[in-house]
Amino acid sequence: MISGNVMKSSGRSDRNETQMKPANLSLTQIQRADLRERQQRPLEFGLIKRMFTYTRPYAWKRNLLILLTLTRATQLPLLAWAVGTTISGPISHGQSDLLVVGVLVYAGLAFSTDFVFHFRQRYALELGESVMHDLRNELFVHLQRLPMSFYNTTRLGRIISRMTSDIETIRIGVQDVLFVSLVNLGQMVVSAALMLYYDWALFSVILAMAPILWSLNRYFRKRLSRGTRQVQESFSRVTSAIAESVSGIRVTQGFVRQATNLGIFRGLITDHSRNNLDVARTSAKLTPLLELNSQFFIAVLILLGGYRALYVDGVSGIGDLIQFFFLANLFFSPVQTLGNQFNQAMTAMAGAERVFRLLDREPEWQDDPDSENVPNIQGHIEFRQVTFGYDPKRPVLHDVSFVANPGQTIALVGHTGSGKSSIINLISKFYLSTAGEVLIDGRDIRAIAGLSLHRQMGTVQQQNFLFTGTVMENIRFGRPEATDEEVVAAVESLDCLDLIAVLSRGFATVVGERGSGISLGQRQLVCFARAMLADPRILILDEATSSIDTVTEARLQAALEKLLRSRTSFVVAHRLSTIRNADQVLVLDQGRLMERGTHDELLQVGGIYAGLYEQFSQEKNAPV
Repeated sequence: MISGNVMKSSGRSDRNETQMKPANLSLTQIQRADLRERQQRPLEFGLIKRMFTYTRPYAWKRNLLILLTLTRATQLPLLAWAVGTTISGPISHGQSDLLVVGVLVYAGLAFSTDFVFHFRQRYALELGESVMHDLRNELFVHLQRLPMSFYNTTRLGRIISRMTSDIETIRIGVQDVLFVSLVNLGQMVVSAALMLYYDWALFSVILAMAPILWSLNRYFRKRLSRGTRQVQESFSRVTSAIAESVSGIRVTQGFVRQATNLGIFRGLITDHSRNNLDVARTSAKLTPLLELNSQFFIAVLILLGGYRALYVDGVSGIGDLIQFFFLANLFFSPVQTLGNQFNQAMTAMAGAERVFRLLDREPEWQDDPDSENVPNIQGHIEFRQVTFGYDPKRPVLHDVSFVANPGQTIALVGHTGSGKSSIINLISKFYLSTAGEVLIDGRDIRAIAGLSLHRQMGTVQQQNFLFTGTVMENIRFGRPEATDEEVVAAVESLDCLDLIAVLSRGFATVVGERGSGISLGQRQLVCFARAMLADPRILILDEATSSIDTVTEARLQAALEKLLRSRTSFVVAHRLSTIRNADQVLVLDQGRLMERGTHDELLQVGGIYAGLYEQFSQEKNAPV
């Protein structure tokens, strides 16, 4: 489109900006945007079952891990039994030969305990890592198939949070929560059985603790459940703010918004810290209360058991009492561990809810099952009375019709928000029209497989993205199988080989994140070369020369003509020189096609285009 304030646009101008930016939103607005994440049930066994479906490919390891876990649950109580039996038997009766046997039994049990512990830990970590690996792969594949509308309305930090911290909580839930809980519950059951066998009266004292533990757990469970979800939600907002602030740092500094953004970020991090502290305070109350109850009942056991050893059973009862205390400790100690595992379970549930909600999000539309692959697109494109809106209730294109014949160059001209990028999005099948038809080679675009279409399309945008890697790898992005000679030939055909050669290592120059390390013009040249190498049948230039100075553009003009030749091209033009040579110029205004024709024809008409051209020509230093 024409340069300056007349017809300048970014590639996103045709839609309402719904992606949140820290510089434009208050803390309250950001928090309100996350309210839909809340109000989830504390524990949902269907969700737990779904988490563990990811262990099916590793069923042998999972089943062996369950067996090792159950074995581990019996070993510590058996160690306590061995100690107590040795004290009440050989030691109490002075049987030195049996003492050696007791020690050997204890040593064997201790060795087997450590052996089982090693493999239980190892397989648990391996299982958790495997689940996380598969889940991240699945989520990444799912993100690749979600439409542009998802990315237009979802903050980057939220996606990163799902892929990193939320999946990490699922890993911990799979490898720790279940198996650690099974160990501790099994330990409690075996210890209880042995205590009941040795002294049911003392064990009845321990049973009196059950209602107290149940009441404490019920009270704090709800608070911890709510708190852990709030921690996850606030962390998601923090990562979103960081990601968006880094991505938009140029805008932030350009508009001197550092202080404002810092204030918003401080609010977010303060909110996150407050949620963490709330959870910590709740846990800090629960754990000492559990400890206090455990110690209180152990004191009661000492009093009752000591009385019986002194006045009823005598010396032989001391061994049983020591054994009973060992077992009582093994019964009480898992209570705190289980409390911590409950906290981990709440965190894992919160993460799983978020991850699976994203995995369950279906695209607004998908290729029809009967859509066909078109191996050789000719490039005949037709719009038939097309109406379209990102929000169906608010159309941005109204009854647009035109035809582009194979090999033609079509220039799209219009004010910001006129509908240029929407036409590009429909041709690319990033969106589907609300009404009307978009035809490619006479086929409705809905009947063409998206991958088949995209393989024969090339796009050069105003803000092009370069991936971390070498210049050579970025040019080869659309054709990974291309040889180095083909890459060099593509650059030579654009007459910009010398501009690549001046880089520190030429084609081997490593490009940083988002293309850092090379100039804007050089980035754009790399993207032109990428399109040239891909040799698409349909080419889209979305303000593709806006980052190139007039001298460089003059050098590229002949190469652009070669690039545009013999393929259908749509140009959202920043420079008038690109419009002049177009076969058709489509003039859009508020989503309606107002004028069409060549540059000269539209000037003779004296309509909207002529007015824009006159205003453009009067601009100082206009790149004509």
